[in-house]
Amino acid sequence: MRRACGLARKGHGHVSPNPAVGCVIVSADSEIAGEGWHRQYGEGHAEVNAVASVKNRELLRDATVYVTLEPCSHYGKTPPCALMLTELPVKRIVAGSTDPNPKVSGRGLEMLRQAGKEVVSGVLEAECRALNPAFLTAQEQQRPYITLKWACDANGVMGSTTGERLHFSNAQGELWSHRERTRHDAIMVGRRTAEADNPRLDARRWPGHQPRPIVIGGDGSPLAGSRLAANSETLWLPHTDDLRAMVTSLWKEHNISSLLVEGGARLLNAFIDAGLYDRIRVERCPDITEGDVSAPALPADVCPVSSMYLGRNKLEIMLRKGKWQLKKV
Repeated sequence: MRRACGLARKGHGHVSPNPAVGCVIVSADSEIAGEGWHRQYGEGHAEVNAVASVKNRELLRDATVYVTLEPCSHYGKTPPCALMLTELPVKRIVAGSTDPNPKVSGRGLEMLRQAGKEVVSGVLEAECRALNPAFLTAQEQQRPYITLKWACDANGVMGSTTGERLHFSNAQGELWSHRERTRHDAIMVGRRTAEADNPRLDARRWPGHQPRPIVIGGDGSPLAGSRLAANSETLWLPHTDDLRAMVTSLWKEHNISSLLVEGGARLLNAFIDAGLYDRIRVERCPDITEGDVSAPALPADVCPVSSMYLGRNKLEIMLRKGKWQLKKV
């Protein structure tokens, strides 16, 4: 199962809003016969790819299938994996965790039992759940998994009321920032930030998924002549005092299961005040700037889980207590 977890991680940044899943097939004589993972949204699931990798089909007889998440039981972009497994001569299916999706939710495991397969679930469950914090949050809380992200100087300053753009990140920081973007379905900034910075909100410096830009504030109309207005994927939202209803609609109406909030300070503080955060990412520059806008104060219920240096800058990841998390930077 640990090998299957490692395979699942290869799908991060490529399969959302689907979960990242890994699968290992072990023959009756305890040899790995095949393995696979969900590589791309809309393409074959982990179980399908693992079965396809088995060169000697005789090795499937009485084999054990280890999969990090309960095999799906419904028709979506691909046929049900549970149905496929019922038609194979495998003996046992071991699932790391059940699928909270109401379309599955134990039905996949029950389908396998009804077909006479031996079924075991809950193996390395915590590790398997930790693979998919966005998927779990969306399915169980009906909102995206939310990461708050900012950069600041040594005094915790992140901006200036004069409108001057302050630079805290370096080349390494920008690279890792774009990597972070590929791990999310969407990026959100406030309208003032969009006006002041005219950003692209893309992940051009890192290969992988391109997140959907979101601008919130004002009347929700596009900013004429801006880079984001030129992007047909940009979602423009009006100001709202009900952030919880807004993020719920992002999941239910736009299929956004993970959201990266990049600022500015007012928007970040609004999310913190509403209790809408699961993970916080802060890049700290050792220099002191002339800015006068402070970065948000860290909430009391987050704890640091990892850090690394990007040149002179320090990148820190903080997680909300009790959440399922990917603890690597």
